Amino acid sequence: MDPTEKRIVIAVVREVAPDEQRVALVPEAVQKLTTSGYEVRVEHDAGAQAFYADERYVAAGATIAPSRANLLAGASIVLCVQPLPTTDIDMLTSGTILIGFMNAANNLATVARMRDRNVTTFALELIPRITRAQSMDALSSQATAGGYAAAILGAYHSPKFFPMLTTAAGTIRPATVLILGAGVAGLSAIATAKRLGAVVEAFDVRRAAGEQVRSLGAKFLELAIEAEGEGGYARELTQEEKLMEQQMVSTAVTHADVVITTASIPGRKAPVLIAKETVAMMQPGAVIIDLAAESGGNCELTQCGKLVKEHGVTIAGPQNLPARVAFHASQMYARNVQAFLSLVVNEDAVHAPEFTDEILAASLLVSGGEVRHQPTVELIKGRML
Repeated sequence: MDPTEKRIVIAVVREVAPDEQRVALVPEAVQKLTTSGYEVRVEHDAGAQAFYADERYVAAGATIAPSRANLLAGASIVLCVQPLPTTDIDMLTSGTILIGFMNAANNLATVARMRDRNVTTFALELIPRITRAQSMDALSSQATAGGYAAAILGAYHSPKFFPMLTTAAGTIRPATVLILGAGVAGLSAIATAKRLGAVVEAFDVRRAAGEQVRSLGAKFLELAIEAEGEGGYARELTQEEKLMEQQMVSTAVTHADVVITTASIPGRKAPVLIAKETVAMMQPGAVIIDLAAESGGNCELTQCGKLVKEHGVTIAGPQNLPARVAFHASQMYARNVQAFLSLVVNEDAVHAPEFTDEILAASLLVSGGEVRHQPTVELIKGRML
């Protein structure tokens, strides 16, 4: 790079969403970027909630920006975890690249403002699940963190020990933990519950998930249908299949001490797996941790962001579980972002304004003053934004 040319400036914001403790880059990633020739700015206390102090960023070669305005002024690339508020979008210059989770369907006004401000936006949740993109798959890395936190939360709320204990007071039987949905979050929850000593069972409509469940030492509950859809996600079941699923799941739920639900369909309301009638048949003291609470919940009685008790059963609808393990969740997210950046830029230029790479094309939300993600385009048209 010509030393007289202005270096690419990467800005890392302090997250402002409620209860968000993660940060988009950690000092380890910053050091690799500054060593490669990038200028990195970090907003004051951006990493504080994840226990990454400003001093560590300075030691890694970053500059600490005292305010949001100082941070964003002249930034080439802005990195975030949660979507930025529209007031931040207004401070970005035309052509700025924004990278992070965008949750476009729930932030249409923000997407419209990005379009109008000509901000090039990549939504990390849209990265395709292909082999070449595994190192950039932030959804999976954060689901791993969320599944781990869910198992810990289940153990915290349960009145029972997870492991079997042999004591002078007699033998204590291990708790039974049931995981509904064996995707990334579910598998992480399975592994964590097994490490804690529980007897673990798991269910997923995709038969292919059985091998992964068994490899972690858990029992896989079989359902004699094939329901794997596009991209590795489960397809929506027919009414007859739903009835079969409900009967088997209900029986397993009523025998479990802790149930962790993770089933979701991208862009759709979460399927109800646990009816209120099933909750009424559960053991007193049983616990449900509903990871799908933010998209409607897998349990009919779940209340997003709240802890409720019905029929002696504790039902938790946690929001943003990865933020509860912010130190390591941020570390994983930062590695995803760093890998993604290698497709977007090199030391002295954006690789290709057209973003023709299949990963970039799939995750491109806004570019050239237009919304590029067709489902979001349709939603914006419906709202006339």
